Order: sequence, then C-alpha cells, then structure tokens
Amino acid sequence: MVEAHEKVVEAQFGPQARAYVESAVHASGADLDAVEALVRKQRPERALDLGAGGGHVAYMMARHARLVIAADLSREMLAAVAATARAKGLSNIETVEAPAERLPFEDSTFDFVACRYSAHHWRDFDAGLREARRALKRGGRAAFIDAYSPGPPLFDTHLQAIELLRDHSHVRNHTCAQWIDALVRSGFAVEACRTWRLRMDFPVWTERMRTPEENVKAIRSLQIAASSETKTHFAIEPDGSFLLDILMIEASTA
Repeated sequence: MVEAHEKVVEAQFGPQARAYVESAVHASGADLDAVEALVRKQRPERALDLGAGGGHVAYMMARHARLVIAADLSREMLAAVAATARAKGLSNIETVEAPAERLPFEDSTFDFVACRYSAHHWRDFDAGLREARRALKRGGRAAFIDAYSPGPPLFDTHLQAIELLRDHSHVRNHTCAQWIDALVRSGFAVEACRTWRLRMDFPVWTERMRTPEENVKAIRSLQIAASSETKTHFAIEPDGSFLLDILMIEASTA
C-alpha cells in the first residue's frame, strides 16, 4: 500500500516526538532568540507555530502572546508538546493537527506566524506559504527558519541525497532565492533575510531520526566519495559531522 506524504511524515516523526522535544539543536539557538525578539516587540494576541515539531517556538511565544496555536501533522508530536506545555505551566498553548497546506483557520486569524525547520517536509511549498499568508492579519508578521540549499547542483544534489537517506519524509531544501520568490508570490513582503551555518553532529543527527544503519552507511559513503569542493563547502569531518546552511526570513503582510 502506498501512503500519502502526510502519513509518511506522521509515521516518521511520531515515534521521535520525545527526541525532538529534548533536542538541544531545536531547544535553543540564535535563531530562536531572534524570533523571540520579534514576538516580544509585537506582543501578538494570537500566534501560530506552523509545523511545531517539538514545540520550542510555541513555548517561547507563549511568554509574549495571549494565545499560541501549535499546528503539526503528527498527533504524537502534538501530544508531547501539550504535555510539555503543561509541565512548564504554559496554559495558553493549544494544539491543532493539520498539514501546512490545509490550515483549519479562518482568514486573518493570527498576528504572528513562526515556522522553524518544517517547510522542507511540505508536499507543496507554495501552498504552505499561501496558507500562512491567508491566516495572517493585515499588518501581521512572520518568521521562517529552515535549512537551505546552497544552490550549485554539485552541492544541492549532495544535500538532498543525504537529507532523504536520513529522513524519508524529506521533500526539498530550497535556495534563498527560491524562498524569497515563493514568499513574494504568496503575498508576503520580505523584510530581512539572514544566513548562518550550523554544525550537525553526525551521530546525534542520525540517531534523532532513528536512521536505519544501512542508510547511515550510505550517507557516509556519499560523504567519503564526495568531491573536494563538496567536502570543503559542508566542512565534512572524519566522523561525518558537517555544517548545514540555515536561513531566517522576516516577512510581513503589509
């Protein structure tokens, strides 16, 4: 039986719910601090954590918003988020099970939307961004954070290959230019884009997704056989650890 992509994503992330709640990479970072600065300034009535995963953006936004909705495909992930919110004493977080491309919210529901490390799993990238825009009020703001493709095919092919081997629910890491073009097509005004590099500890990176051993070996084989330019760009280390390109885009509906 062939499963729909949404079911593949749910099956992939449900069993790893606790790992993502406890993930150090996802629980902190300069990007999370940057989003908090935006939310603190706006003090939204209603904020959306789109593709909430382990809920780290939702926990942060709950300190500054009246109500936060954590939306995700995975029922198990959302259960973990709800339990963690209760443990943290955060009573203003609600969870909603939904794909990014079909959000069950009225137009202009939210003052702020944050999406962190989710979009590369979406079946339809543009549809997810259009839904985020539709759900935002006029004058609302959004922050999108994700790994991005460096662009040149030599590097892009390597990145997409290792991402898919590690996690078969991966769809695509887009380039910065593709992100900006898609946001503009969706009705956003792009206000700022910053990029940086994040070290992926190979054992932690693969264990978090319970990547099968044969896939781990395939990733290492690709890394070992990679061109010198590819090894240099990703700063591939002897144990497979490497640098991942990350972007954060600030946008508005104005």
